[in-house]
Amino acid sequence: MIIGGGPGGYEAALVGAQLGAEVTVVDCDGLGGASVLTDCVPSKTLIATAEVMTTFDSSYEELGIIVADDTPHVEQAARVVGVDLGKVNRRVKRLALAQSHDITASVTRAGARVMRGRGRLDGLQAADGSRQVVVTAADGTEERLTADAVLIATGGHPREIPDAQPDGERILNWTQVYDLDELPEELIVVGSGVTGAEFAGAYQALGSRVTLVSSRDRVLPGEDPDAAAVLEDVFRRRGMNVMARSRAQSAKRVGDRVEVTLADGRVITGSHCLMAVGAIPNTAGMGLEEAGVRLKDSGHVLTDRVSRTSAPGVYAAGDVTGIFALASVAAMQGRIAMYHFLGDAVAPLNLKAVSANVFTDPEIATVGYSQADVDAGRIEARVVKLPLLRNPRAKMQGIRDGFVKIFCRPGTGIVVGGCVVAPRASELIHPISIAVDNNLTVEQIANAFTVYPSLSGSIAEVARQLHTRKLTGEG
Repeated sequence: MIIGGGPGGYEAALVGAQLGAEVTVVDCDGLGGASVLTDCVPSKTLIATAEVMTTFDSSYEELGIIVADDTPHVEQAARVVGVDLGKVNRRVKRLALAQSHDITASVTRAGARVMRGRGRLDGLQAADGSRQVVVTAADGTEERLTADAVLIATGGHPREIPDAQPDGERILNWTQVYDLDELPEELIVVGSGVTGAEFAGAYQALGSRVTLVSSRDRVLPGEDPDAAAVLEDVFRRRGMNVMARSRAQSAKRVGDRVEVTLADGRVITGSHCLMAVGAIPNTAGMGLEEAGVRLKDSGHVLTDRVSRTSAPGVYAAGDVTGIFALASVAAMQGRIAMYHFLGDAVAPLNLKAVSANVFTDPEIATVGYSQADVDAGRIEARVVKLPLLRNPRAKMQGIRDGFVKIFCRPGTGIVVGGCVVAPRASELIHPISIAVDNNLTVEQIANAFTVYPSLSGSIAEVARQLHTRKLTGEG
């Protein structure tokens, strides 16, 4: 039995059904969960439109592209001058629903049963090892089911500040922005983590005047500091008002405006406000603690590396566990849980092999050990960072911001981590991810052929520099 249809839930369902298990997925919104319906897929679709705007605005002059100032004839192609946000958001929601339908079709085709409703555990494990799950349908009717094992994959929902309650019109959370028909003229984004930074960059590219309110001393406080510095510089250079060390205390509507009051008494105003202040796990009212499932103080489910909870026969996967809020990690946790329950060979979750990406412009991709790990002494590693300004392909494309950074062990040269800041860094991080996952050395990366010219050539160049330092004992 799987409660929740996010990546952890539907991937577990696919694995279980394909291996011959009788699988039921209980979900109230649609398979794919928040990742597909209100978070990852919608936001990255919106960002894809913003990328086109950014690419055009930031490079056409340097590349010698001439833009006419006058309005062309009706039959001629016009230059990019703005965005129809209503049309963009209709496309966003259409693609999200289509993806959800595709997932549902895949799961049912594999042989799993999909039930619409909300599931909760009922009591402790029975003497025969089974678990009772109560499913409540939208009309209030209940159905009691028996399961040999239960996977909790219920995800999370936007965290709210008591004095900044979203109204869905002017004060918004990250699930409500896709209902906007018109581009916000002045958008205040509260929160400078991944979600806040992504939306701030996207709306700035689409044409909004953006103020990013950060309670920390820099944007993306959880990311590589060099990468965060590059992004913040890009944001400011493009006209964004980045307010560091500024904690939002409240937000309220005043007519067609929004006033955000900061903890130090300052008040900033805009046409809209987006609250991006984190997420809360969907664990309330599910009977988890009564069933013996231990929760963290944050409300997240406590799990081990094979997705087991403290309650026998109960597993958990995805954002509800508080372990890397990434669809890829959720999916892996779900697959691991199903393999473990069915007695198949399984490798425990290895967080140091996880690659992640921040979909800003430029993107920030990371894998393995980080600069923070090196600085804190958690691992001894050599580090080389190479600016993209030196890369011939980057020069040809007018790319000025970004770098490639790789971490390797001093004695062996084994690659243990990396960070890429570049357009499509999400694609460039893959060879470093392969190196980390397979304990490859910088020498092996350096000796592999790369296309010339290419941005990936910088990865090989960093590896060559690290290999040289290993031989000479420098760094």
